[in-house]
Amino acid sequence: MATYIEIYRKQLVQLLNDLGFATTSSESTWILVSTLTLVVGVTIGVLVIVWLERKVSAGVQQRTGPEYAGPLGITQSLVDGIKLLLKEDIIPSKGDAWLFVAGPAVVVTPILVSYLVIPFDQNIVLSDLGIGAFPWVAVSSIVPLGLLIAGYASNNKYSFLGGLRAAAQSISYEIPLASCISSAALLSGSLSTVDIVKTQSKYGFFGWNLWRQPIGFIAFFISSLAECERLPFDLPEAEEELVAGYQTEYSGIKFGLSYVGSHSNLLASSLFVTILYLGGWDSSIPFLENLGRDFSLPNSSGESFDVLGRGVGIITTLSKSYLFIFISILTRWTLPRVRIDQLLDLGWKFLLPVALGNLLLTASFQLLLIS
Repeated sequence: MATYIEIYRKQLVQLLNDLGFATTSSESTWILVSTLTLVVGVTIGVLVIVWLERKVSAGVQQRTGPEYAGPLGITQSLVDGIKLLLKEDIIPSKGDAWLFVAGPAVVVTPILVSYLVIPFDQNIVLSDLGIGAFPWVAVSSIVPLGLLIAGYASNNKYSFLGGLRAAAQSISYEIPLASCISSAALLSGSLSTVDIVKTQSKYGFFGWNLWRQPIGFIAFFISSLAECERLPFDLPEAEEELVAGYQTEYSGIKFGLSYVGSHSNLLASSLFVTILYLGGWDSSIPFLENLGRDFSLPNSSGESFDVLGRGVGIITTLSKSYLFIFISILTRWTLPRVRIDQLLDLGWKFLLPVALGNLLLTASFQLLLIS
């Protein structure tokens, strides 16, 4: 089934061809438009996360938080980004300049690629790959390499230790993540993220994998926090041990890119939690499900689609995602930071057996149902 993004792509390519552009130029233009839309959307999402984190942390600590930069201080994140852009970019004199510059780019780029397979609605996904959420696990494993490169290129022992911790932490929690994704895919009979949401929406609210896979949900939640290096698992940048970890020697926009990568990875993980366990765009509210069916517009193929319905689906997906982000922020300001040995023990000795046992039980029940 062709998605609306695919329909719009064909319409844009046809329009550019009618205007005299070559087919290759039309395809390149569509790729550029999709990429810019993705980058702008993720950037806005990251700015909202930074603002939300500041306001929630202020509420937890009985403070006011940002309030002067725009209404409720909502433009404070944008102001900070502009400030980082204008700051001096310093490169260590005895460090590796090329690797020092490449490190932040290696951190951010794979995370942006992971958004290609995220469906915000049934027909709003850039690439509905058959392997579903596994590309996110694959590209997320590249991020610690960027942190390791940044730590090594800084020629600083604290930075290098932070990079080594990031690599060890990522390896420890990738296997539980993949096992939880496999369990959710087994229940849906497909690795496609769109099919996983469709299977959950068949049975309404109680058909969500949150109720059918509670153990997998908890394991995925903890593993995603560790994968995103959020407190209490931010050992690569533990300030009381490593000054600032892998970002100790960075300044200006390169320093900001490490936070952009962290927050965009948190947004991606929250979207995958929504897709795998919280029903995605399915709201299970009859009023919202029927909303917009009377406000349909025709497309080039003669079919019609409901504008408000698509908007409600996107809002539902983002609302569930930001609810997960809110819980992650509360977790950050509630639990103390663990030690590095406790972090690795939690991954290898607890989450890995739990995730593999959950996968084994899920596969056994599926085989019993088939037989």
